[in-house]
Amino acid sequence: MTKAFSFFFVLAIGLSFQYAKAQQARIAKAEVSFEFVSKKVKGTIAGFESTSNIDWEHPENSVFQGSVRSKTLDTNNGLRNWSLRGGKYFDVDDHPKIMFKSRQVSLKDEKWIVQGDLTIKTTTKPITITFTRNQNQLIGTTSLYSIDYGIKIKKKREDNLVKVKMVFDLL
Repeated sequence: MTKAFSFFFVLAIGLSFQYAKAQQARIAKAEVSFEFVSKKVKGTIAGFESTSNIDWEHPENSVFQGSVRSKTLDTNNGLRNWSLRGGKYFDVDDHPKIMFKSRQVSLKDEKWIVQGDLTIKTTTKPITITFTRNQNQLIGTTSLYSIDYGIKIKKKREDNLVKVKMVFDLL
């Protein structure tokens, strides 16, 4: 093999690898916030871990999978945090993580529709998260009812609405 051919062969492989890598992304960092609508309580949850893989060219091949540590739930009110982390609500000692795993990912009108399963405590339920892409970020929103996951704050289901927002910085 000539030196010139070897150089172009290595260059072609390198460019192919870079192109393939550019078509995929991973989540480097996340900010997760929520609002318990009926009480107008806002907060955050941290300790994010993810094994997600986002395929820009073929969204259906993407996998969104991750968790947050329930003990990091923060409403900016120490007494409320202590109560929510306790056995009556999130029971963080026995259920240290809130987990999500996608089942299906699709792209519709430039929005990423991620359907998957959310597990809080011992309850797993299907949920849909809608993401928009903003340069090197994915911004997702979803809504859920805490009572569906065994976290009953208010008596009526509709009064237990929680809106969730996720901002993912991508690699």
